[in-house]
Amino acid sequence: MASKSIPPIDRVTDAFFALDSGYRFTYINERAQALLKRSRGELIGRVMWDELPRTIETQFPDGFYRAMDEQIPVSFEVYHTRLETWFEARAYPSEDGLSVFMRDITERKDRETKLAQNAAVVESIRDGVVVLDNGNRIVAVNEAIEANFGIGRSELLGEHVESLPQLASIDDEHSLEIGQAIDDVSVGAAEFRELEIPFTDRHGNERITELRLVPIEDDRANIAGIIRDVTKQRTHEQIIESLHELTRWLFQSEDPDEICSIAVHAGSDLLELPISGVWLLDDTQGYLDPVAGTAKAHDEFGGLPRFRPGEGLVWDVYESGESEYYEDLTEVEDLYNPSTPIRSEIIAPIGTHGVLMTGSFEPNRFDETDVDLVSTLVENANVALDRAEQDQLLRKRTDQLEQQTQRLEAVANVLSNDLKEQIQTISDALEIDDEATDDSISVSDESVETTLVRTERLVDDVREFARNSRSVRTRSPIDFGTAIETAVARSELDGTALEVETVATLRADEDRFVRLLEIVFDDVAARCTGETTVKIGTIDKEEGGRGFFIADDAETGSSGPHDRLSDPTGSDDLALPGLGLVLARVIAEAHDWTVETTESGDGTRIEFHDITTLDVIKA
Repeated sequence: MASKSIPPIDRVTDAFFALDSGYRFTYINERAQALLKRSRGELIGRVMWDELPRTIETQFPDGFYRAMDEQIPVSFEVYHTRLETWFEARAYPSEDGLSVFMRDITERKDRETKLAQNAAVVESIRDGVVVLDNGNRIVAVNEAIEANFGIGRSELLGEHVESLPQLASIDDEHSLEIGQAIDDVSVGAAEFRELEIPFTDRHGNERITELRLVPIEDDRANIAGIIRDVTKQRTHEQIIESLHELTRWLFQSEDPDEICSIAVHAGSDLLELPISGVWLLDDTQGYLDPVAGTAKAHDEFGGLPRFRPGEGLVWDVYESGESEYYEDLTEVEDLYNPSTPIRSEIIAPIGTHGVLMTGSFEPNRFDETDVDLVSTLVENANVALDRAEQDQLLRKRTDQLEQQTQRLEAVANVLSNDLKEQIQTISDALEIDDEATDDSISVSDESVETTLVRTERLVDDVREFARNSRSVRTRSPIDFGTAIETAVARSELDGTALEVETVATLRADEDRFVRLLEIVFDDVAARCTGETTVKIGTIDKEEGGRGFFIADDAETGSSGPHDRLSDPTGSDDLALPGLGLVLARVIAEAHDWTVETTESGDGTRIEFHDITTLDVIKA
């Protein structure tokens, strides 16, 4: 039996159908029947739009009408939703109708979509990507390559990879290194290679890139190179290394102001922070005092301000103990100076010592890396200041021990002389009493009481003098007049002799300040032989600064006030028993004040200087 002949068109693997000028089916092959899920008998002689209404919403109508109207071949791609298949349709016109071929291109479309997605990813990443074919010619680059090297794609695509080092001004040594790495990956000698290459960017800046070469499997490509700019990272590492070196410099200094100066200028030179300053807390005054600043900071602002509690962002950061970065100060409230030209700044606390501030005239000038580097700088400065503070305390303690030894020697002399004198007085009185013939006590109670009071005073003075007198407890605000009243009440001086000329306040150890006044008043009382006037007022000199004076017109005695301030063992009939004015000097020096004395025919004047916390209250 003869085999049935198969029309040639049915042997075509593509779907094929023919339409007449009215778009009626005139032929449909088996592949098209399977695709449309309709038989020839159902479609021949029928209009395509009537039988397949969903095709009206596709590209078929526009494409077919154009082919018929213009009598030109057309092709277009169409997606079959029900079949989830992409087709490429090609229509060839004639006077009688259209011959239509449809080819399944789903696999190709999937591949193109995947390539497009990959390309989008490659384009979106910041790292540069260059792809090489088997002949090491560049077949693809992303935008990052263009941006980093300032080279257009047209200059690279199709060129041998050797052109890239030339265009990026990479030296011969590193160019050879790149070529060897490409060969190693290409022949499978290495799974990947990583290189660090210096290059020059399009602005002429020297930069460093990290190149990673990996093999890829693709019809057109053989190797992909991922290029990452690590200039900032390497610069950061160099700065960190320099900051560690800076720590050694900081530790070599024992002066807090010098440590702060080193930190500020290191920030200016290493971190490129030209407008910077450091403020340290003044324990006495209670404010943040500027101790170091860059030249540009002083040039721009003519000096740096002090910050008192609650004043400005600097104080806020010091109080919180947390670094802050202000991107745009125009958006920040409660500025110390609302009209400041500074637009962005970093403020970092230096432990409990103070703060470092760096600013810029540009908003958003800094980033998190800058904040981290400033934090590292202040941490190193904090450790150095802690160490300097400990060294100062150690030296101070050593000095105190030496001074205490000297004081104890003086105390021994006082105990040897003055106590013996007081005991001898009581002994003499008791001997006189033994010689009395009657049984009554002839020793004067007042005489014994006076001697015992003098002895008790001596013991108190010795205790004050022998202890660590160069340190004071917490300084607190004191009313000058109130302290004077308390001291007079405790002293031997008649309060009516006082004339207080000024109303003022100061910060000091209240108990010891009152004791200082009491000692001076007792010294005056010991020298009084008649009516005496004691004047107290404040002074403010160019040398010595603010302070106060106590002037009297009592007799001066055989030793002057200077001698009584410096020698507790001196002999003077009019001198205060015990250690006397030496204690007043010791208490003043413990507050970091200086003492001066003058003597004239009108009496004695003692001045206490360098009392920076003394404030005169004007009436």
